[in-house]
Amino acid sequence: MIAEFILAFAIQTADPIGDLLEADATMPSAGEDVVPPAPEPPLPPVRCQGEFTQGAMIVCRTAPGTRVDFGDQSATADSDGWVVLGLDRDQGAEITLSASLPDGVEYLQTHSVTQREYNVQVVEGVPQRTVTPSEADLVRIREEGRRKAGAYTSRWEGAGFASGFIEPADGVISGVYGSQRVYNGTPGRPHYGLDFANAPGTPVVAPAAGLVTLADADMFYEGGLVFIDHGQGFTSAFLHMSAVDVEVGQVVAQGERIGAIGAGGRSTGPHLDWRIKWRNRYIDPALVLEVDPAPLR
Repeated sequence: MIAEFILAFAIQTADPIGDLLEADATMPSAGEDVVPPAPEPPLPPVRCQGEFTQGAMIVCRTAPGTRVDFGDQSATADSDGWVVLGLDRDQGAEITLSASLPDGVEYLQTHSVTQREYNVQVVEGVPQRTVTPSEADLVRIREEGRRKAGAYTSRWEGAGFASGFIEPADGVISGVYGSQRVYNGTPGRPHYGLDFANAPGTPVVAPAAGLVTLADADMFYEGGLVFIDHGQGFTSAFLHMSAVDVEVGQVVAQGERIGAIGAGGRSTGPHLDWRIKWRNRYIDPALVLEVDPAPLR
């Protein structure tokens, strides 16, 4: 009985003619032009993610094989069209990105670069021999410098950078990129890393997939040191480690353990100094963590 009442009420309250008139109002009348929806604008030949800021990483997607010039440095897009670029700590107010595509198309853009201010950081208590090394130490430093320079020439064909980066260790941020360092009262080079202070033995993991190009448990300045090329020479360095758990030539996955926090080399206490270099430019790891390449996929 109740069901019959509901059905009768629905029939009485329905307005089929009103519904028909409403639907008809949305249809074009005779002779009226039908305007098609506007087409999607074409994608630019080079699409990029990342902020144009001193020390930033820029990840781009374009046609495979495209040559991209970025200031005085260049790179070539891989077989999937990925290319990674970087801005130096002291990059000027503008930089030009130009691309030569395989089909002959030329692309040019000039970008304004956000300028940053860097603090001065005074560091006391580092081993004095790492501030004023002896002649014997200088021989070792030069030899280790040649090994590091050789590792930086790597151009891994993978694209670990295209999946984004994670922090390589847990800890308190005790040092930041760009700050001018003064060691035991002696001015030094700027600090190019992001420091994670934590207990010795705290695991260090790969922030992105890549190829291990250097692995040494006892370097003069760095203590335990590992280099990972995340693709196209975009290379992370991990300094002051108490353990090195990878070997040169090993390909590591994002999140895979590579070592442990320590206090070797020029250090006042246990921490990880994470640095990134692209060509001759040092990149800010904190800015790298902010880049999401996902929209380019």
